[in-house]
Amino acid sequence: MLLCLSTGAYIVLYSLQILGTNMRAGGILKLAALVSVFFLAVFLAFQLLEINMDFNLGNVFGSMPVEEGPTRLEHYKCGLSKPCPEGHFSFKMASGAASVVGPKICLEDNILMSGVKNNVGRGINIALVNGKTGDLIKTDHFDMWAGDVNTLITFLKTIEEGTVVMMATFDDSASKLNDESKKMIGELGSSSISTLGFRDNWIFVGGKGIKTKSPFEQHIKNHAETNKYEGWPEVLEMEGCIPQRQE
Repeated sequence: MLLCLSTGAYIVLYSLQILGTNMRAGGILKLAALVSVFFLAVFLAFQLLEINMDFNLGNVFGSMPVEEGPTRLEHYKCGLSKPCPEGHFSFKMASGAASVVGPKICLEDNILMSGVKNNVGRGINIALVNGKTGDLIKTDHFDMWAGDVNTLITFLKTIEEGTVVMMATFDDSASKLNDESKKMIGELGSSSISTLGFRDNWIFVGGKGIKTKSPFEQHIKNHAETNKYEGWPEVLEMEGCIPQRQE
């Protein structure tokens, strides 16, 4: 910009010098020509200035990064990968990890059992849910290493028709199981309870009065060659949609 203005000033001075010479010579036509040249030079100088400004501004704004808004992630109940259809309860659960981290059971975005809630323990952890409303009825855990299996049997006998039963193991959950307790859990829809062994990991969702075997069950054996932890298999995780009881 300074260069353009300096050029314009130089042209003005030069034109005045010539103007004086021509005035003395009395050349009116030459004066008119010089004035035209002066205005033409000023016009070209400003045109050049405008082009440079446009170019520089274009470079500045053209190189500025465009900030994009943050990507909003969808949240589904219990952290499921996709929502459940209408008339279903969303659930997600995990077995315990070795003898260190307890199991976790979530239903409809509500944590029913976990180490944080301090309502889990060694053995079989059970949450009972109303099959129509999805409301929690009660939770309990039964030590199958040093406990009494009869307390588990008594608990299973109190389950009412239409109740959703959610079970997850922690540490050892099989040493004290007997045929009666296994039969009762099998009647809730389990296919794997009969083969559940010492320190196996197992998670299961069934129901009182179910007519078929439940599709919601996972079982992994405690085996030295395949265990993820020393003496224990890997954690099991499962998620899905439980049909709401309509009757």
